[in-house]
Amino acid sequence: MREMSKKKGLKKFAKVKKIMAPSDPRKRSVQEGEARRREREEVHHVEQVSSSLYFKHNTALGPPYHILLDTNFINFSIQNKLDIVDASMEALYARVIPCVTDCVIGELEKLGGKYRMALKVAKDPRLTRLPCMHKGTYADDCVVQRVTQHRCYIVATCDKGLKQRMRRIAGVPIMSISSHKYTIEQLPEAYGVIFPKERR
Repeated sequence: MREMSKKKGLKKFAKVKKIMAPSDPRKRSVQEGEARRREREEVHHVEQVSSSLYFKHNTALGPPYHILLDTNFINFSIQNKLDIVDASMEALYARVIPCVTDCVIGELEKLGGKYRMALKVAKDPRLTRLPCMHKGTYADDCVVQRVTQHRCYIVATCDKGLKQRMRRIAGVPIMSISSHKYTIEQLPEAYGVIFPKERR
């Protein structure tokens, strides 16, 4: 009887659960299958294309041109002794409506007395003030958001970072300062916005 009980005890002790090793190819295939299933379930965000881009021709752009001014563009215009309205009309050969957002004015107010003149220019009655409904006063994000929603603006900036962001948005021209005058960065012909060339 003792021998029988000993044998039974040995059998119970010898029972071991088989565990799959981390490097087992079967385990890897199960993980890959789960990853594929999660990718299929995810909703992919597709940015809505503006209705003004008819076959990538921006029909929303036309005289009078709405120019969205950036903080540093106003400051550089003062340094180059350029009147925003007159210099813009010379560059575009058409009537212009310069626009300033609340974020740009908020940034100029934060910068203090050094930018007192730029703030005075931004509050000029000839410039149209655009109210902002979002939180914060970071002008670059405000400009990108507004232009993405409404493709009827020419963005006036001298900031390299903002220019790079603007180039990713189809059909949005960029105005900058070169050789003490305003210049328009020519868009690719695919976007169908051709501005008059400089007079010789």
